[in-house]
Amino acid sequence: MSPNPAASVTVSWREVTPAPVILLLGPEEYLAGRSFEAVRHRMRETEPDAETVRLDAAHYEPGSLIMLGSPSLFGGTQIIEARGLAQMNDAFLQDALQYIPQPAPDVVLVMHHAGGTRGKKLLDALKAQKAVLVECQPLKKDSDKADFVTAEFRTARRRIEPDAVRALVAAVGSSLSELAAACHQLASDSEGAVSAELVEKYYGGRVEVTGFKVADAALAGRGGQALTMLRHALSTGADPVPLVAALAMKLRGVAKVYGVRGNSAQLAKELGMAPWQVDQARREAQRWTPDGLNHCIQVLAEADAQVKGEARDPVYAVERAVTAIALGGSR
Repeated sequence: MSPNPAASVTVSWREVTPAPVILLLGPEEYLAGRSFEAVRHRMRETEPDAETVRLDAAHYEPGSLIMLGSPSLFGGTQIIEARGLAQMNDAFLQDALQYIPQPAPDVVLVMHHAGGTRGKKLLDALKAQKAVLVECQPLKKDSDKADFVTAEFRTARRRIEPDAVRALVAAVGSSLSELAAACHQLASDSEGAVSAELVEKYYGGRVEVTGFKVADAALAGRGGQALTMLRHALSTGADPVPLVAALAMKLRGVAKVYGVRGNSAQLAKELGMAPWQVDQARREAQRWTPDGLNHCIQVLAEADAQVKGEARDPVYAVERAVTAIALGGSR
């Protein structure tokens, strides 16, 4: 093993290679797990007999890291995997601070910190010592999940059609581990390019519908699609109250940007929105009129009261609000 001790770049979990000290930073456990796996696999490509030792930073015994990092009389290389740094005890913090300035030459230390303020002194020291950093942040945007799916199929040397990527993200995109498992299953159980029809066959019944997706369809004027998704959400146990809240939040965004001029970054600060939210709301505002906005805001206020106890049929109240929003831009 001949890692570069001066490495200070942030690398992708797909590209991480053995180095004296590697920090996996972020709460996405699946990406952290894949990072640990990648380091073990690449280490054993050159050092087949490398031993892996695991430490729990929250229940760490003093001196363990220093002992494991000491030169062995029998030689050989070692991978130390330390997990739970977000809950590390004081003993781990002190030993890690002692170890990282002069890591052992035949040891790869991989540590996962899920986030938070615990151990900030260690995180600062790791950055100062130029440890390799691997970001393990959740993939929240559908576009990021789509890139993930495409990369999984590229790694498997398989092709997936763009419509199939979108369908798969919509079906199982709430959990990254489930999304990866679905990619593996489709790649293993089929031949040729993976199509949207194949995704529908495997996962068509699992499409996850949220209030924001219902709101997106309604605001775009796709009333039939919005009602279909709404009924699916309600049939699977969704609460009408947060559904109405999602509709209201999206419509308020449209109302905020309606007729307002200026660049997205400036408006984002003034309106308390993210720049991408401003851009999206502006696109949605193009099909609305002032009367349509006023009418739908009133309908949503009524729906909010009804789903919170003022009506015997809260489902009807939500459906009426969705229909009004889908038609509202033409008023």
